[in-house]
Amino acid sequence: MLRPSFAIACLVLLSCTGRGADKPNVLFIAVDDLRPELGCYGSDIAVSPNLDALAEDGLLFNRAYCQQAICRPSRASLMTGARPESTGLFHNYVSLRELQPDIVTLPQHFIAHGYETAYCGKIFHQGDTDEQNSWSRSPIQSIKGIKKPVGGYALAENNKIKSDNMKEMLAKYGEAARRGLGSGPAYENADVPDTAYSDGYNTRLAIETMKEMAAGDKPFFLGLGFKKPHLNWTAPQRYWELYDPTDIPMATHTDAPEGGAAMGLHASFELRTRAGIPKIGPLGPELSRTLKHAYLACVSYVDAQIGLMVQALEDAGVRDNTIIIVWGDHGWHLGDMGVWGKATNYEIATRVPLMIWTPGMKSRGRPTDALVELVDMYPTLCELAGLPIPGHVEGHSFAPLLDAPDKEWKKAAFSQYPNPALREWAANPLSQGMRETWFGPLIEQVEQRIIKQMGPKWNRELFEQHLMGYTMRTDRYRLVVWRDHRNPQSDPVYVELFDHQSDPAESKNIAGEHPELVRTLTEQLDAGWKAAL
Repeated sequence: MLRPSFAIACLVLLSCTGRGADKPNVLFIAVDDLRPELGCYGSDIAVSPNLDALAEDGLLFNRAYCQQAICRPSRASLMTGARPESTGLFHNYVSLRELQPDIVTLPQHFIAHGYETAYCGKIFHQGDTDEQNSWSRSPIQSIKGIKKPVGGYALAENNKIKSDNMKEMLAKYGEAARRGLGSGPAYENADVPDTAYSDGYNTRLAIETMKEMAAGDKPFFLGLGFKKPHLNWTAPQRYWELYDPTDIPMATHTDAPEGGAAMGLHASFELRTRAGIPKIGPLGPELSRTLKHAYLACVSYVDAQIGLMVQALEDAGVRDNTIIIVWGDHGWHLGDMGVWGKATNYEIATRVPLMIWTPGMKSRGRPTDALVELVDMYPTLCELAGLPIPGHVEGHSFAPLLDAPDKEWKKAAFSQYPNPALREWAANPLSQGMRETWFGPLIEQVEQRIIKQMGPKWNRELFEQHLMGYTMRTDRYRLVVWRDHRNPQSDPVYVELFDHQSDPAESKNIAGEHPELVRTLTEQLDAGWKAAL
C-alpha cells in the first residue's frame, strides 16, 4: 500500500543523494486496455487501492485522451511525442522504425542525457520494442525459484484450446491466422500465484532490475508495462473473489448513438474471436456479467502489482526522488454502445486513465479537469527531469498543472481512427481470412448498414481503405468528422457532434441541428493541435 502523505519537497531533496537530487528517476507504468474504471475515477465497484492512493497524493487527470484507440499507434505516438499523422502509424501491423527510422523516442532522449533505461513487460507494442535505440540495458531475465509463465493461460486445458484453434486456423489461412484468428478462452479464473501470469512475473523482474539500477551511478528510467486488462482476461482467483458478480453494474447505454455514423462502431471482432464467445448476435446478460467480472479482476490484479512496485521503490530508498507516472494506452467499451472492445472515436475508447506523482509537486490529491493528451507525456517528463524538449515533439508539457491543477489549459484534445466497422480489431484493412471465417456474416451486416446510411456516398475502396474519423474533444463537445484520409481537407462524408453538458454518454448526434456550431468546431479541428494551446 502506498504511503498516504509525503514530506515537503525541500525535506525530500535533503534525503537524496547528490546524483539523485540533480536528476529524478522515472518509473513509467503502462497499463494495456485500461479505461478509467478505478476507484479514484469514481467507479462504484473497482477495487484499486494502490492506484487510488497514488492519485490521492499526486495528480489525477480526469480528461486525458489517447491519439488513436489502438495499441501500436497509440504507443508509438506517446513514445515519440508525435501524433499519428506524423508517425504514419494507423494500425498494428507496421513498425515504428519502418516508417520513422531516425525519430528520437522518450527513453532514447533520456539516455542521451545521462540516464540508464530499461523496461519489463509491454511499453512499446510488440514488434516495436526498439531495443537498440531506446534501452541502455537489459532487465533481469529470471528469478530463482519462480517459473516463467508460458502459453498465456495457467490452466493446461485452456492452453490446449488455444493451440488447437490456432492449428485449425493455420491450416485454413496460413500465417494470416496469427493475426488473431485462432484464440483461446476470453477469460480464466485459476487458483494460482500472481507470478503464474506474465504481469505478476514481470513485476518481480522489474523490482530486481530497479534495485540494480538504483545502486548505479546514473538516474534511471524504468518502464513497467502490464498486459492486463487486455484480452484474454486471466487473473488469479483471489482477484476474482474481490467482487460479487451480482453487485457489478453493467453498461446502461447499450445502443449506438442516435443518428451516429454507421461506420463509427465495430462488431466486437476482438472479443468474438475468443473461444466460447458468440460469433454473431448479442452476448446475453450472464456472459456479459462474467466478462465484466473478468475485466475487473484483471484491473485489481494489476493494481496489486503496482503496489508492489512502488513499495519496492520505498524499500530501495529511492521513492522520494522518483517521478511515477501511470497511463493507459486507450479506453475500452464494456458493452457501452453495444460494443466490446477499443477501436472507436468515442469518449469511452479515447479517454484514458493518467496520473502522476513527483517529489516536488505543490498540489497533492486535487484532480484536474484540464484537457491533456498522451502525446503530452514526452515533453512533461523532459521538463520535470530538466531535459530539453526535442523539436519534433507535438505535445504540450502539463508540468504546470502539478502546482496549479485549475490553471487555464488547452482548448481541445485530438484523436483519430480509420473506419472501425470495416477494419480488423488491429485497425488494419479486412483480410480474406476475416471475410471467410465466422466474421463474414458480421461484416456483411455492418457493410449493409453503412450502405443504407451513406447512399450515393458509398464507395468500397474509400470506406475500406481510406476513410478516417478525426475527432476533437473540447470542454463541452465531441466532434467526429469522417473524411477521405488522402485529402483531409475535403468535405466530410459524415459528421457527428455530441454535447457533453447534456449528453455525457454520447447517445445522440446533434450535428444536423447545429450547422453553425459544426462549422465553427470543424474550423477548430482543421486548425489543429497548435491552435488549441
